[in-house]
Amino acid sequence: MSLASMTGFARIEGGYESLTWTLEMRSVNGRSLDIKYRFPAGFEAVEKVGRDLAKRRFQRGQMNLTVSVGSAVAKAGVTLNKEVLEFYLEASRALIDAGEAVTPSVDGLLGLRGVIEAAGDERAKLDAEAEAVLAADLTTLFDRLKEARAGEGRALEAILKGHLITMAACVERAKSLADQQVETIRERFTRRLNELLSDAQDFEERVLQEAALLATRADVREELDRLTSHLDQAHQLIDGEAAPGRKLDFLAQEFMREANTLCSKSAFIELTQTGLELKAVIDQFREQTQNVE
Repeated sequence: MSLASMTGFARIEGGYESLTWTLEMRSVNGRSLDIKYRFPAGFEAVEKVGRDLAKRRFQRGQMNLTVSVGSAVAKAGVTLNKEVLEFYLEASRALIDAGEAVTPSVDGLLGLRGVIEAAGDERAKLDAEAEAVLAADLTTLFDRLKEARAGEGRALEAILKGHLITMAACVERAKSLADQQVETIRERFTRRLNELLSDAQDFEERVLQEAALLATRADVREELDRLTSHLDQAHQLIDGEAAPGRKLDFLAQEFMREANTLCSKSAFIELTQTGLELKAVIDQFREQTQNVE
């Protein structure tokens, strides 16, 4: 099953009889599925149809759906609704006299809802046939957005799997270095003890006990085994689960937790460098998971 991104864009133009419209939809990252609508009066059906279409196609993403009326309505001409304009002026006069507002500009007044009306305004008269055409266009719009997000998802999948391959190489390198931990700690402990004591032979058994204790605390094989398991799980999520974004993000946190422990337990520079390289790749991996649905 292919991944889907939460980023995408779709646009469609349509209409019914003399009425034309342009539908645009933008999608970005979001923790849940959330759609904001912008449409003129008379197009309230957009919200209901859009909500149903989205639930069947998407699980996450912040979306904006905009409906713009085309030139067919503009050609019908416009009129100034003086009654509505007078209402706004009267409502604002008390605020102006009290010093709580400034005198509104002409541009501001003309932009208020209802002040400018289209003659024979068809936007407020969407009949059943027009709504059916609009619903069909919305279906096409949502399908195109889904295709756009799927295309972005294919690119994301390649990037994420590339990061997983790099992480796996780091883990394998760390495994080959981990076996040197015990000997490195033992040599370091013995050297320091010889610096402090003139004759360390009598303390050989104690040296072995302390070295074994330190080596146990510094054993990173458990962390590396968990990292290997997490890598397998990440591949399974990418290849076989719909909308795995949340789980991949959580898994990235687990990757980082194990990598941090690996670095803190490291007893020599080569293993530390491998751990730091691993952390850098994990950080890139997690950044990309933020885009996955």
